[in-house]
Amino acid sequence: MYQVNKNIHIPTDPNTIVWKYLDLSKFLDLLLSKKLFMSRSDKFEDQYEGTFSEPTYEELKLIAASNPTFLDGYKQKRKNIVISSWHINEYESFAMWQIFTKNNEGLAIQSTIGRLQEALALETRIPQHIGEVEYIDYRHEHIPYEDDFFPFLFKRKSFQYEKEVRIISDVTPLNLSVHEGVKIHVDIEQLIERIYIHPKSENWYKKLVIELMNKLDFDFKVEKSDLESDILI
Repeated sequence: MYQVNKNIHIPTDPNTIVWKYLDLSKFLDLLLSKKLFMSRSDKFEDQYEGTFSEPTYEELKLIAASNPTFLDGYKQKRKNIVISSWHINEYESFAMWQIFTKNNEGLAIQSTIGRLQEALALETRIPQHIGEVEYIDYRHEHIPYEDDFFPFLFKRKSFQYEKEVRIISDVTPLNLSVHEGVKIHVDIEQLIERIYIHPKSENWYKKLVIELMNKLDFDFKVEKSDLESDILI
């Protein structure tokens, strides 16, 4: 279930458009399982994921001097925080196609903040939160630590191009041994507004995606990427 966290910043307009770029196998897994995969926070490539900026870390070290287990709690938290990353943009992003898809056979799910909130209603085991990532200078700027989710909602300025919004959750109450991540129940019809096919894919690929969805009784609107035009001069 989606739960509001007053400490977490989220776009105020529920019609804010968000995207998820992925390959066909991950898309099919989403449709077949009707569950959204959320990655364990310390499995991302960015080694700073879930850590603090230098000014904040210096503060925390002072606290840990009299409470040695204080920082250990944050390290363990990284193993129990799970995340699904989305990209805020009114239009498609060429950079996101390049980064998150391979072999010209990826696709993009277009949704909105409001749709994400509604789609999460089916997951009743643990609350889900949605937060917009803030990009800061880790050498000089401070990351608040009053909320357990804050370290996972700040990233270095070099990642600003991601324009990321995250579905984020703490699975500690489930008492799971989280390896790569967990899957949560979602309302697929609410989650997906439309699907865009990779701009460099062949026509057969679009037909394949449509055929697969039909066999699974889904009828999402499928479009070829706006970055590929049939009008060439």
